[in-house]
Amino acid sequence: MIEKFYDVIVVGAGPAGTTAARFAAEQGVSVLILEKDRDIGYPVRCGEAVSKDGIEPFIKPDSKWIASTINSFVLISPDGTEVKINFNRTGYILERRIFDYELGKLAAKAGAHILTKAYVYDLLREDGKITGVKFEHNGEKKEVKGKIIIGADGVESRIGRFAGIKTHIKISDMECCVQFTVSNINVDASTCYFYFGENYAPGGYLWIFPKGNNSANVGLGIGGDKAKIKSPISYINNFLENKFPNVPKLTMISGGVPCSLTLSEIVKENVLLVGDAARQVNPLSGGGITSGMIGGSIAGELAGKAIKENNFKLLMDYPKIWHSRVGRRHEMYYKVKNAIYNFRDETLNSIAHSAIKIPESERTLLSIFKIALLDKPSLLFEFAKIFFY
Repeated sequence: MIEKFYDVIVVGAGPAGTTAARFAAEQGVSVLILEKDRDIGYPVRCGEAVSKDGIEPFIKPDSKWIASTINSFVLISPDGTEVKINFNRTGYILERRIFDYELGKLAAKAGAHILTKAYVYDLLREDGKITGVKFEHNGEKKEVKGKIIIGADGVESRIGRFAGIKTHIKISDMECCVQFTVSNINVDASTCYFYFGENYAPGGYLWIFPKGNNSANVGLGIGGDKAKIKSPISYINNFLENKFPNVPKLTMISGGVPCSLTLSEIVKENVLLVGDAARQVNPLSGGGITSGMIGGSIAGELAGKAIKENNFKLLMDYPKIWHSRVGRRHEMYYKVKNAIYNFRDETLNSIAHSAIKIPESERTLLSIFKIALLDKPSLLFEFAKIFFY
């Protein structure tokens, strides 16, 4: 039974939303999660790659939602040069349907209430203040009041717009993505593959993330300005036809990933944004699971403290804490992205040719990045700054 009032209402049950709900509920405040889809974790809109270090603070790794364990990756240049790099950390390719479901269960265990098929279409206001949300559930329009609203409703974030937060993004920073999950594909199950270049994914990259049993996620993301010229689906279809003809395509997803700086305003009065809604995605990789969970944990913890201490000024600490934990690093990644993704094919080939001369035992992403700096020395300053903050 859903109550008429909650201390914290979270809109969206992705990893950022359920983590925010959990961290708030663990402090003894009442929490409601409203999810527009029928099931938590479905449909999947993700490449499903994470690092072990990134998720361990939030959930204990479990084989039931780990499709494959990654210990190396291969970078493929436009001319087909392959540069293998041993991963000095552990990576996972997830089964997001199960992973997200488990995060939801953790939030529920902490005390959060969850309602699916609940589409939030507006905010409640009284005397000019936001006091809750309006939502539709099973064809009925309903209302629920709350002291704090957390928008975890994805890149389109209605909550952000309803609250008056400027959520616009440059078209070149909105990666247009498409992905197939395919079977009968012969790739190393412990290796991720990344393809770069104009023919693969201009202004982005193409990936193959293995999921075991000869299946994999094959997808790409290209800048929105590039997508106006040629569609992402055309690029990936060409790739599959040339590299893996006749592989069965089990699922297809598409959407936008905001590879931009974090929004300048991620809290306004009693509304906080987390995850894709706040643009907390890593601008360089496009990965947003772990960074969204970090954002959600910060927002949820602050929301719980604000309720318990009856001090809503605490919410204004959110941008500062996020910036010190992750945001400042993302600013560096954003500048690196804008440089690397604008490299010409000739430059990418040159970097690959130099990289394969490095003994594999000494080959790291940093060593390859240093080669790239020779073509863009201004990046050295930006890269170095991360070590001084």
